Amino acid sequence: MSDIGDWFRSIPLITRSWFAGSVIVPFIGKLGIINPMNLVLAPQMFFSRFHLWRPLTSTLYFPIYPNTGFLYLVNLYFLYHYSTRLETGAFDGRPADYVFMLTFNWLCIVIIGLLMDMQLLMIPLIMSVLYVWAQFNKDTIVSFWFGTRFKAHYLPWVILGFNFIIGGSFLNELIGNLVGHLYFFLMFKYPIDLGGRAFLSTPEILYRFFPNRRGGVSGFGAPPTRRAAPQEQAGFGAGRHNWGEGWRLGGE
Repeated sequence: MSDIGDWFRSIPLITRSWFAGSVIVPFIGKLGIINPMNLVLAPQMFFSRFHLWRPLTSTLYFPIYPNTGFLYLVNLYFLYHYSTRLETGAFDGRPADYVFMLTFNWLCIVIIGLLMDMQLLMIPLIMSVLYVWAQFNKDTIVSFWFGTRFKAHYLPWVILGFNFIIGGSFLNELIGNLVGHLYFFLMFKYPIDLGGRAFLSTPEILYRFFPNRRGGVSGFGAPPTRRAAPQEQAGFGAGRHNWGEGWRLGGE
């Protein structure tokens, strides 16, 4: 147990909090402590009865059944793997900027979920983070199923296409990719590469709660420094196993 505790404490703070919530909330539903129907988004309940907690719980909740348990573990791995790498890589020393990215992506996904009558938002948020990681590490070579190798820039779309082929659904992945693209475009691509107006900036209040570390400056004047290995496995146990990321993330 001490090894598990040491591993958990080694996860960076923001990812650790998100990861813990994504473990606790599904098991609360699984054990029947809270009815799972009170954890999903249920837009009609949000609007008519003002269940204001639902946008948050629907982002952390995932139904755990015999046919979804492995998919849930895959989602947890994606969350841990890519959020940790963003928080300690591109956003290293800038926790306020990372919180703002997660908040912006989450708000966009909640709005889409309410408009499209979605119930679960865990997968789109995780995929949005994966997409942003892929943009910061676009030239990194990742390995996928059956020994295929390609640049990380294509990884979110490969996952989307593969899940569509094996499962016939890609909505969650598509929403996550589009939201991740929207954030990256508005925060970096449009103002920096295209010389346009900066529509997004981290609110100063976040710096009060999450001050920069190691001499970081408030806000992004340029894309954060990317710390990427030249090659990375896309699946579980990066660098050791190649279990792939092709498992469908859209199951509810």
